[in-house]
Amino acid sequence: MAKIQTSCPRCRQPIVADVEQLFDLNVDPQAKQKLLTGAVNVAHCQSCGYEGPLATPIVYHDPEKELLLTYFPSELGLPLNEQEKLIGPLLNQVSNRLPNEKKKAYLLQPKSMFTYQTLIETILAADGITKEMIDEQQKKLNLLQRLMTTNPESWAEIVKQESSLIDEAFFVILGRYMEAAASQGNKKVLDTLTEIQKSLMENTEVGQKLKLQSIEIEAAVKDLQAASKEGLTHEKLLTLCIDAPTDIRLSTIVSYARSGMDYSFFQLLTEKIDKSQGEEKEKLTQLRQKLLELTQAIDKRLDEELVRSRQLLEKILTSADIEKAVEENLDEINEFFTQVLKTTLDDARQRGDLERSSRINQVVLAVEKFSAPPPEVALIEKMLAAKDDTELDKLIEENFALLTPEFMQILNSIVAQSGESSNPEISQRLQKVYSAVMKASMKAKIQS
Repeated sequence: MAKIQTSCPRCRQPIVADVEQLFDLNVDPQAKQKLLTGAVNVAHCQSCGYEGPLATPIVYHDPEKELLLTYFPSELGLPLNEQEKLIGPLLNQVSNRLPNEKKKAYLLQPKSMFTYQTLIETILAADGITKEMIDEQQKKLNLLQRLMTTNPESWAEIVKQESSLIDEAFFVILGRYMEAAASQGNKKVLDTLTEIQKSLMENTEVGQKLKLQSIEIEAAVKDLQAASKEGLTHEKLLTLCIDAPTDIRLSTIVSYARSGMDYSFFQLLTEKIDKSQGEEKEKLTQLRQKLLELTQAIDKRLDEELVRSRQLLEKILTSADIEKAVEENLDEINEFFTQVLKTTLDDARQRGDLERSSRINQVVLAVEKFSAPPPEVALIEKMLAAKDDTELDKLIEENFALLTPEFMQILNSIVAQSGESSNPEISQRLQKVYSAVMKASMKAKIQS
């Protein structure tokens, strides 16, 4: 992402903006997500307060689906030959980054998208998302934008008019916008979105349902934590399941404590059923059936995840460039993949397969490399771990050269997100770090 100087679309005052023009899934698996969520190419004007999309040429490349799309905003008013001069180098980058065996005919015929909306629709259509689904999504986005730009006193009337659009999918979109605002350190937008979420949670049927789910999940976690203080036995776990007031509470307990629901647990429940009578016996029998269904569903999902992880590992192991293959599949590498990676390495070592062990070790090293926190985050973690103000100030002084604009942006983002945290201690420590860094930065500016 490059910084450019441009003009505010509203007041025409000069502004500096982060611009990303090439979205190449061949080198950045997250490129599509960034483009679709609108987390890039956003203008922020300090003069008039404008916040909105920034008109810029875009090249989108998805080698798996053989998509090469170009978009040039008509409002830039450049003739075709000038457009080609700007788009051409981006297309060359796409081609140059691909190995010869992956260069196919579609690269010679990039498709021009006449509008930004057509660009997004084409990308989504390749994922099997229909025009109707896109239109429904757009209606939800329009509603969110309307709420963001309207006085809070009008929200209730707007929600009443557009109640059919406010469903769980709408809350997912709202959550993504909040994540994007937090990652950009945009506290003003994040605060507005947080207020919208709070209002919808309290004043809509689906919001109240989600709020109830959140409360039940939190209660289940607290129950498990309390029961685990002196060791979570089968007896305690069974009592939690019997006393669970809702299916949400019960399913949450099962999801967190599945490993404890083994043969002995169900034997204990069966013994309790055999000793009971009448209504209690029926209730416990129904509970056993629910627990069996819930645990079987979890086991099925786990098995499917492990199968996918094994297939992914074999795909990476057969790649010519293992590190690049790991980087291209980072979004699919999770705790299941890590588990498969460990067991596969142990198996290769036990069989004395040195060549396979060596390639698996390359995967391990690549995963460790790409999963390591950025230097900025690592430095923030060190600052949070400082024992006192003296140690924190010393750490800031020793690493002052690393306090770049990128570092400040990440720190702002983390501080903004901590405002939503349920852990006040972490929030206070982050505020302390933020204040110390700002103090040191201001001091350096005054001295210079």
